[in-house]
Amino acid sequence: MASFLRHYGSLIGMAAIVVFFWIALPDTFMTLRNWLNISQQLSMLIVVAVTMTVVMVMGDFDLSVGAMASLSGVVAAVLFTQGLPVPVALAAALAVGLLGGLANGVLVSLVGILPFVATLATMTIFSGAAFLVSGGKTIFGRDIPQGFADFAKSGLPLGTWGGNLVVLPALTLLAAVVTFTVWVVLEHTTYGRRLYAIGGNADAARLAGVKVAQLRLSAFAFTGVGAALAGIMYASRVASANPVQGDGLMLTAIAAVFLGMTATRDGQPNVLATVAGVVTLGVMDNGLTQLQVDSYVRQVLVGAIILVAVSISALGRRAIGLR
Repeated sequence: MASFLRHYGSLIGMAAIVVFFWIALPDTFMTLRNWLNISQQLSMLIVVAVTMTVVMVMGDFDLSVGAMASLSGVVAAVLFTQGLPVPVALAAALAVGLLGGLANGVLVSLVGILPFVATLATMTIFSGAAFLVSGGKTIFGRDIPQGFADFAKSGLPLGTWGGNLVVLPALTLLAAVVTFTVWVVLEHTTYGRRLYAIGGNADAARLAGVKVAQLRLSAFAFTGVGAALAGIMYASRVASANPVQGDGLMLTAIAAVFLGMTATRDGQPNVLATVAGVVTLGVMDNGLTQLQVDSYVRQVLVGAIILVAVSISALGRRAIGLR
């Protein structure tokens, strides 16, 4: 039983959540339209969570991703107000994410500051910078190019269903591309195997010739770019940018990675497991919203589910170890 709970408890819990809302909301929950809507809503979180996985496979984490998402969004929006072309503004926003990620990497891998302390400090810096760049206000309306706003509304036509045209949202497609890219990098490249080696034992990896400092630096840069991309996606979806729009991404992304870890056999971060964690949290939020449950109650329930999932996984490992 301990082994079964360790390996399949989280997956069973995820399936139970889906079944519960399917029964509670028979007319609206398990519909193609609702699931496409969920995929679009979760696209930004998926991008942040899967790129966060790159850092977490090393045993590190990045608290600054939410603030970076906000900063990159307002940078792009402010450049739009200056009349710069959309590609230039977006490239600048991604460059901000890259530089922020590199700064985190330098602090952690070269200076030697603990990731919690380093990224907590840069989270405050990035958040303050977002307010400075935006002037503390939301940028919207005519300042946002129509083509940029239309991207989030576009998608890939899949055909007709029930007489209606089914379109796979562009944001969902972009999140899928990012997920596939990160999965290939972590699971099918030497770079990814070395990151996992650092997470297993950094000292042993260093003695084996792995350049730990350089790889940590690159991993944080990877995560910074992912956070910046998520901020751009969010700005496109709401056709505006404000200095706090990404604040909720960090904790939810870390929770999704940990929730996904409970569904893997070895308990290590895994891209596909992270996506499963994101979907679980997204389905919970969508179902509870449809049931008109207050937002603060949803936060309590989501936190409780994460605790239960992690506890089952930990108890399963302990029971197996005692046998």
